[in-house]
Amino acid sequence: MISLNGKVAVVTGAARGLGQGIAIKLASLGAHVVVSDMNQEGAEMTVSQILEKGYSAEIKICNVADKDEARLLIEDTAKKHGKLDILVNNAGINRDSLLHKMNHEQWDAVIGVNLTGVFNTMQPASAIMREQENGRIVNISSASWLGNVGQANYAAAKAGVVGITKTAARELGRKNVTCNAICPGFIDTDMTRGVPDKVWDLMISKIPMGRAGKPEDVANCIAFLVSDQASYINGEVINVGGGMVL
Repeated sequence: MISLNGKVAVVTGAARGLGQGIAIKLASLGAHVVVSDMNQEGAEMTVSQILEKGYSAEIKICNVADKDEARLLIEDTAKKHGKLDILVNNAGINRDSLLHKMNHEQWDAVIGVNLTGVFNTMQPASAIMREQENGRIVNISSASWLGNVGQANYAAAKAGVVGITKTAARELGRKNVTCNAICPGFIDTDMTRGVPDKVWDLMISKIPMGRAGKPEDVANCIAFLVSDQASYINGEVINVGGGMVL
């Protein structure tokens, strides 16, 4: 059985959906989870669910696109708890538009959170984990990194996440720090429930397992990757999508 007892984890974008599921899962395995998000109400709900189950968590409001806020998120956590064992970069937004109609505000917003935000937390976290000679980083990319209509900004950012993940894996491996990426497929969250029924049915038709994934499907994979059992898995990009990407 996976145990994260005594581990300190930061999960960004943990106020709802996928991030919430990840935070709850890590806490259930014994980690103290710092629930980070810009949505204070949602973050409080996540922490409340964790505490109600008898697990350990706290809130840290943060906009990862702001380098100073992201740095303080990581450094304050390590200072308060004496270490940082796990970082899960899940925070993300979408501003979809066809390429010829996309404006710079849509491009900058998505790149700022989904890619620069990952760098903003990884940079200080990598320094801390190198010093510790131990750590686990998991970045949430997407099946869309291979390209998706109406998501030039999102796909570019998620492809960048794959690139920074593999680079960090090369740089940090000798320090016993692993870095891997997860590419969720079509997951049943607040965001995906907003799509039209026709789009939902089309997406399901592309999945061999015939259903949308659940946040816990992704969380279970992450729980393994951040555990001691996955100490030799590094620089991988793992699809969690029911076979949607084959």
